[in-house]
Amino acid sequence: MLKPCEAARSSIGLLMFEFSRFWPTDYEHGRDFIAELDRFLGQLPTGWPYGVEMRNRNWLKPEYFDCLARHGVAHVFNSWQAMTPVGEQMALPGSLTNPNLAAARFLLKPGRKYEQAVKAFEPYDNIKEENPETRAAGRALTEEGKAAGPKRRTFIYVNNRLEGNALQTIAAMIGDVDWKGWAKA
Repeated sequence: MLKPCEAARSSIGLLMFEFSRFWPTDYEHGRDFIAELDRFLGQLPTGWPYGVEMRNRNWLKPEYFDCLARHGVAHVFNSWQAMTPVGEQMALPGSLTNPNLAAARFLLKPGRKYEQAVKAFEPYDNIKEENPETRAAGRALTEEGKAAGPKRRTFIYVNNRLEGNALQTIAAMIGDVDWKGWAKA
């Protein structure tokens, strides 16, 4: 997978491994997944910016965060149907697993199914339901990244199905701040 990426390596921000929600038939215990994840991450070539997005909220434990930190892999905070809000994930001890790399995906409001979001927000031309808690988490992650200094790279992804229009949500997250001149809401 990485060989074709080599030519663009300096332009790659984050290689993300998204693990959809696991069921007891997949892994009886989170520790079983973490053991396999540890082996997998240990086999990856070093020097690439890796992140892991997990969708089992009850597996966000110190052992999971320790595994990622050991390999220099970022936990990708995510707002999704069955996850705790990003702000709560950020408050978990050890959740920032790589001091130089942070990422978040704001996909759905926790508790909302994808199909419900599609019906509620199409045609994605404006904000239809503000989510202040999610906006605050995005702003906090952005501000924390800025405060960490130039070595920190912070990536925030926003989906139209979060509030109805990703660009307007991003503008609300960064507010009226000129962030290195690239965006002014």
